[in-house]
Amino acid sequence: MLSGYLESQYAINLLRAGANGYLNNDAAPDEIVRAIRTVARGHRYLSEFIADAALADKFEKPATGRPHETLSEREFQIFCKLAGGQIPTEIAEELHLSVKTIRTYRARVLEKMRLANNADLTYYAIKNGLIE
Repeated sequence: MLSGYLESQYAINLLRAGANGYLNNDAAPDEIVRAIRTVARGHRYLSEFIADAALADKFEKPATGRPHETLSEREFQIFCKLAGGQIPTEIAEELHLSVKTIRTYRARVLEKMRLANNADLTYYAIKNGLIE
């Protein structure tokens, strides 16, 4: 399925409902081709974001009272970069991901940590000794 909706909002539920793959319209052309070929061979296609979200659902870490400990490794990585003042474009280039993917990760981090914006991320990171 190729959709304009955020992966974080729809992908996992659509895969559970029987879709063999899900990509956002902003996916790179080579990723779209790779997805089509994968599904044509009879397999499911999961973007890195969807695979991470699916594993997080399956193997969620037990909560210890510190919101950042519930983040996946990739979410935590992006959290630290955003808290350190990097913008999504810089992070996307550095990690070889799309800006849209970084924005989706940002939305997930904010939601999981119950924060409102990047300033809150930075404050939280400094307060908890995650950045200087």
